[in-house]
Amino acid sequence: MQIYTRTGDKGYTSVVGGMKLAKDAGRVTAYGTIDELNSVVGIAASVDGISSNLKKELMTIQQYLFDCGNDLATPHGKNPYRVDEKLTLWLESRIDEYAEIPPVVESFILPGGTQLASMLHFARTVARRAEREIVTFQWTNDMNGEVLKFVNRLSDYFFAIARVVNAQEEVQDVLYERSGRVFHTEITKADLKN
Repeated sequence: MQIYTRTGDKGYTSVVGGMKLAKDAGRVTAYGTIDELNSVVGIAASVDGISSNLKKELMTIQQYLFDCGNDLATPHGKNPYRVDEKLTLWLESRIDEYAEIPPVVESFILPGGTQLASMLHFARTVARRAEREIVTFQWTNDMNGEVLKFVNRLSDYFFAIARVVNAQEEVQDVLYERSGRVFHTEITKADLKN
C-alpha cells in the first residue's frame, strides 16, 4: 500500500465515494478533528497505571470515533451510516454510573489532577471543538445527526471519567478559586438575594 498519493499537494483530499474536496472544507475539518480526538484518547489509554477496564472502554470509544469519522467523510446517501442512537445511549449509561462515584462539586473544575485525568480533560476540550466543527458543517450539509449527539455526549463522558480517575487516586479536582456556586438545580433564598 502506498502511503502518499500526492492529491494533497494542491490542497485537496478524497472522501468516501471518490469526491475531491479542499482540505479545509467543513467536512474534512470535522472528520479531521475527530481523528485528532481519537489520537488524544489513544494517548490517554496508554498512560501508565490505567486500569484494564478503563483502557478497554477508551479503546471501544476509539472504534466509535472512527465510525464517526467515517460517517462525516461519507456524503449523504453514499453508504449506510455506522453511528446510531445506541452509541449515545451507551455513553449516557457510562456517564450516569460514573457521576455517582466522585464527591459532589458546586464550582467549576480546572483541567488537572492526575496525568490520566488531565489527558481526559484534554480529550474533553478536543471533543468540544469537534462538536463545534460538526455543527458548522451540518448547517450546509446533510449528515448523520447521531454523530453530533454522540460527540456532544462524549465531552460529558470525558469530564465524568476524569473526575472518577482523580477520586480513585485520592487526588482532589482542581477547583476554580473564583467560581460561584454552580452545578446546582434548586434555588435558595440566598441565591435570590444575590
